[in-house]
Amino acid sequence: MHQNKESNNICKIKELNREIDKYSPSRFSIAPMLDWTDRHCRYFHRLLTKQTLLYTEMVTTGAIIHGKGDYLAYSKEENPIALQLGGSDPQALAYCAQIAQERGYDEINLNVGCPSDRVQNGRFGACLMGDAALVADCVKAMQDVVSVPVTVKTRIGIDEQDSYEFLCDFIDTVVQRSGCNIFTIHARKAWLSGLSPKENREIPPLDYPRVYQLKKDFPQLTIAINGGIKLLEEAKQHLQHVDGVMVGREAYQNPSILAHVDHELFDSSIPVVNPVEVVRTLYPYIEQELSKGAYLGHITRHILGIFQGIPGARQWRRHLSENAHKPGADIPVVEQALAMVTERM
Repeated sequence: MHQNKESNNICKIKELNREIDKYSPSRFSIAPMLDWTDRHCRYFHRLLTKQTLLYTEMVTTGAIIHGKGDYLAYSKEENPIALQLGGSDPQALAYCAQIAQERGYDEINLNVGCPSDRVQNGRFGACLMGDAALVADCVKAMQDVVSVPVTVKTRIGIDEQDSYEFLCDFIDTVVQRSGCNIFTIHARKAWLSGLSPKENREIPPLDYPRVYQLKKDFPQLTIAINGGIKLLEEAKQHLQHVDGVMVGREAYQNPSILAHVDHELFDSSIPVVNPVEVVRTLYPYIEQELSKGAYLGHITRHILGIFQGIPGARQWRRHLSENAHKPGADIPVVEQALAMVTERM
């Protein structure tokens, strides 16, 4: 009798832990994408999903320390939000991480995955995979000055250093020397020369099983997977093997999938949001930003794909693309485009 009661308690604890894990910030996130996931984009995405962790574009330490603009600006409605930093100087990264925490960011992420020449010239991004000790020093320097999680986004390898052993050695070194316990793994290796960033997202083959194996070999770590994921059904399959899923361009080009994330991946009692209502909910934000000098097109470029696959979507995109950039463009432009969808519903 006592054993049965104890067994039932253990089952309840395990079930509770599964529920807690389900709401982990790493369970579903939208990738940091340069020139795409700016603050207008993130505000829009937050209207579609409350549970998803949003990432900034990569921001370099040099931009934060020496730039004239405010590269950390965001709206409080965007939380939970992670700042992705680019850099390789532990002291500069620590300084920027501290500022980010003071500004209210929920996570600091180190970019160890971007393969562009510009990033490599600054000695950060994917080339840092070749110096695991430096990555560990960078992470530890940030962890020493902030209390929010410091995480790493990386690839499964670089150039000819693409064996599973290389990946394990990299992860193990960073973990042992810094204590980092959250990694997002883009399931492709990166070629540091010969391929453009776009080609590096498409040509190196995806190797999801390698990321699954990494989770098996490092069960104590939180491992999220990234790369080529387009459907929430695919995300569900990945979540059978890893702790989290990060979606990139599909979430941007077809943002309507985000309307289903909270319901499908977090809590089935959460209703699926209506995209028409989301657009109209965005109006006060648009008016606020226009009053500050923003251009309508800078905001509406992020919402072009919201009605993908719905009658009137092409007319919606065309009307916004042709009119949102015009001087004085305001809410009526969006409402006119919206009518081209709603009148066909």
